[in-house]
Amino acid sequence: MHQQPHGPAPTDTPPDTPPVGPRDTAPVGPRDTSPEGLPDRPPGGPPDGPPADPARILVVDDDPTVAEVVAGYLDRAGYRVDRAGDGPDALALAAGHRPDLVVLDLMLPGMDGLEVCRRLRGRGPVPVIMLTARGDEDDRVLGLEVGADDYVTKPFSPRELVLRVESVLRRTRPAPAPRPPSAAGLTADPTARRATKNGAELALTLREFDLLVFFLRHPGRAFAREELMREVWGWDFGDLSTVTVHVRRLRGKVEDDPARPRLIQTVWGVGYRFDPAGREAD
Repeated sequence: MHQQPHGPAPTDTPPDTPPVGPRDTAPVGPRDTSPEGLPDRPPGGPPDGPPADPARILVVDDDPTVAEVVAGYLDRAGYRVDRAGDGPDALALAAGHRPDLVVLDLMLPGMDGLEVCRRLRGRGPVPVIMLTARGDEDDRVLGLEVGADDYVTKPFSPRELVLRVESVLRRTRPAPAPRPPSAAGLTADPTARRATKNGAELALTLREFDLLVFFLRHPGRAFAREELMREVWGWDFGDLSTVTVHVRRLRGKVEDDPARPRLIQTVWGVGYRFDPAGREAD
């Protein structure tokens, strides 16, 4: 369940709001129910607002103040946040809505964080950042051995934790595949090495495909044959008639009337230009 913080999260600089820490070492600081308690966006958060597909973060800590502060900072950074106060609740939430990352306190009542981490990882890969009040090396190693991707010792800065979350997600979350370039009914997928015209597959040679991809990625711009040879072929010198021949062959496969090309146009004295509008050349 997504919860908004009821009070402010501490910042890193004011002396009366120390870092988040265990109950017996670092108080969170005075409460303030005003909406200005949290900054507009913690440093390190997404620069232009929430991501289009925000990651779901599960915060597991039996200290409600710590959980509230961490959840508040993550929420302001653009993430969807679920909160749990113990291991069974965390496992139930993860089963209902699989998180993209878990911020997990090691010292939980009953089922400790190590066991929660083992069970979460037993269901499938999920990044885990372990929180603990203990800084012993053995604890850090054990946490990493059961599948934790990072380890943060209390007291800690919530802003630093947001940066840790972003760093772990960058390493573990697959980047979205770039959309294949397309225009004028033509599409070229570099990953599949497949090109289509109005949905019908085109039989292109390797170099014809590369040339089409380049034109689709640079519509409306005129390129000299020397530029095309360098950018598409990767050659700094060579027989420029190679470019001419490949352009002619590509036209024969993508133009409605190759004798009167509208998409791949000749720019006299320069070279060639791809015009998605298919306007007749001057």
